[in-house]
Amino acid sequence: MSAAANPSSPARAVSQPQRVVDGIAERIGNGLLSPGDRVPTEPELMREFGVSRTVVREAMSRLQASGLVATRQGVGTFVLEPSQARPLLAAASSTRIRQVLAMLELRISLESEAAHLAAQRRSNAHLAAMRAALDAFDAHRRAGASTTEDDFAFHVQIAAATGNEYFEEVLRSLGSATIPRPAQPPRAHTPAPAAEAAPPPAPTFGTPLVSLEHNKEVTQREHEDIYEAIRRQDANAARAAMLMHLIHSRERLRMVRGDH
Repeated sequence: MSAAANPSSPARAVSQPQRVVDGIAERIGNGLLSPGDRVPTEPELMREFGVSRTVVREAMSRLQASGLVATRQGVGTFVLEPSQARPLLAAASSTRIRQVLAMLELRISLESEAAHLAAQRRSNAHLAAMRAALDAFDAHRRAGASTTEDDFAFHVQIAAATGNEYFEEVLRSLGSATIPRPAQPPRAHTPAPAAEAAPPPAPTFGTPLVSLEHNKEVTQREHEDIYEAIRRQDANAARAAMLMHLIHSRERLRMVRGDH
């Protein structure tokens, strides 16, 4: 019997660096370490967790990559303010196509299952939001404007329709890791009252490469296939349509990269 099928089977052992990461992250989460506080020194962590200096440094690298802490050379490592923390899997703005391809591989599994669940669980409100995103994508594509916001809105509405908030949370984080976009002025829309005005949300999905602009019409058709399957509540068709859409997106990126 496999471990997955046997509830009494032990979980996979956590790596030594991850034990240190989890220990520090837990203290930050429960307030034992507050923003601005200094993280225990390397020797202190080595003694506490019974690990080597190399393990501690690997753990600190992971915590820095997650945006939870920052190291000041010669001073120490300190907890960051929550507003400074980057989302799960966030990457630098210099992310290259190779990294985008890696993110697409992960999204293929995640979003195919999301589409399957969305077809089973979606509401009319979810469908309306997906339709609005598709119509906006088409209108901006025809006008030669950016479709990035509309693309993201369509995918995130599918994640929301699963009824599982973690699909949307992980999708947003993956989007941040897929070439963060430069800040752009919000599109023209009916202005909200001054008292309700708020800055536009941080961009999260990734700027389409100029060389892929001609593929927007193809993307529109693939999105429509996904939408129709979800509308019909055909879960298997929705999964297949999302799978093909993301596989095609990956192949288009590979063509730009020059892979064969």
